[in-house]
Amino acid sequence: MLKYFLRRLAIIIPTLLGVTIVVFIIINMAPGGPIEQKLQQMRFGSGDGGGESSSKGRGATQGVSDEVMEALKKQYGFDKPLHVRYLLWLKNIATLNFGESFTYEEPVIEVITSKFPVSLQFGIISLLLSYIVSIPLGIVKAIKKGGTFDIVSSFLLFIFYSIPPFMLAILLIVFLSGGSFFEWFPVGGIHSEAYEEFTFWEKIMDRIHHFTLPLICYTIGSFTSLTILMKNSLIDEIKKDYIRTARAKGLEERVVYMKHALKNALIPIVTGLGGFLSVFFAGSLLLETIFQLDGVGLLSYKSVLSRDYNVIMGLVFIQSALFLLGNVISDIAYVLVDPRIDFT
Repeated sequence: MLKYFLRRLAIIIPTLLGVTIVVFIIINMAPGGPIEQKLQQMRFGSGDGGGESSSKGRGATQGVSDEVMEALKKQYGFDKPLHVRYLLWLKNIATLNFGESFTYEEPVIEVITSKFPVSLQFGIISLLLSYIVSIPLGIVKAIKKGGTFDIVSSFLLFIFYSIPPFMLAILLIVFLSGGSFFEWFPVGGIHSEAYEEFTFWEKIMDRIHHFTLPLICYTIGSFTSLTILMKNSLIDEIKKDYIRTARAKGLEERVVYMKHALKNALIPIVTGLGGFLSVFFAGSLLLETIFQLDGVGLLSYKSVLSRDYNVIMGLVFIQSALFLLGNVISDIAYVLVDPRIDFT
């Protein structure tokens, strides 16, 4: 068993190398790189070259002296071949040095961590809410399978699941924040302007007030999938022989469900917890834009537009590492909750 997990951990390294090589080549082949972006800023006096089109990026080098071009290439490290630049980047990664952001002119790790609070808060809360609500709801739906509650709740869940999160966000703002119908919640942001002047409990209530609508949009999709997974898993367990034996012994239905069937039914749910590492990057470009949240999703989008290679590579590396590590944790959780599993 230990050898299996050691092999899984060892596979993470070549997988990360493969992912970063592909992404590094793609972003360096894309037109309108940092040099072209910088030249556009110099020409038009703009502080943000992220919105320039690729055609403008290609034309930005026209009429620029070789000395200026060479200086810019040296400044951004583009005076070296592609493979040499990747090896230098890889060497820096070994010391967790992701370089400096071309756009923000700050260390990449500081730029990324500055966006963590928003994404992390929504990621953790949405993960907890999804499991807290979905598991009991799935259990009740399994017990009352085919009943009115099961049919009505399934109908509502699939309606919510079919609505795209960004569309739901727009509808919630129009009906509950825009003032056209109700103005119960703020339009965006994570707290009020006078937040620092509030007492401790006032700050908590202010956060809840601002978090309600975006949190609904973050979690609404996962409710359906987790609830149906919990329901189907419990129904499958109820059909097995050991449950028939428990019933034959005269045990109450509550005991049969909660003590015998539930433990095994939770296995697919528990193993999915390996994905909890993704809460660090629970960013959504559309939701962050609609609700005016400065998180990881918006950072990723802006970095791609401005061709901020170091930030892009930093995000890709961290997200890939967390995803691969989460898969290993899922396997470990699988073994812990179900001793019958043997990966050897």
